[in-house]
Amino acid sequence: MQGTFLKFYVNEYREHNGILLYEWLLERAKKCGIHGGTAVRAMAGFGRHGILHGETFLELIADLPVEVEFVLDEEEARRFLNLLQAENVDLFYVKFPVEYGFLPE
Repeated sequence: MQGTFLKFYVNEYREHNGILLYEWLLERAKKCGIHGGTAVRAMAGFGRHGILHGETFLELIADLPVEVEFVLDEEEARRFLNLLQAENVDLFYVKFPVEYGFLPE
C-alpha cells in the first residue's frame, strides 16, 4: 500500500492546552480515526533555535526531543495537518511517501 509518513518534532515537556504536546498529538490523532502513532524519546538533538537538548548524568530533568510518528493515507495526513493548522499549533514536521503493509499477506 502507498501512504504518507508524517513525523513531528517536539520537546518532551512542551504543552498544548495543559497536556504534554506529544500526548496531545497522539490523542488528537486517535480521535480523528488514525489507526496508530508512536512517540519516541530521543537521546539528544537541537532544533531551529540551535539549543542542544540532551540528557547528562547531572541533569535531573532533561527536556529531550520527542518524535511523534504516523503512517497514514494521503487524505488522513491532509486532514490531520489541516486540523493542527486550525488548532494553531506551532510545530515542525516532515512528510514523505512510504510503502507499507502487513505480514503475512
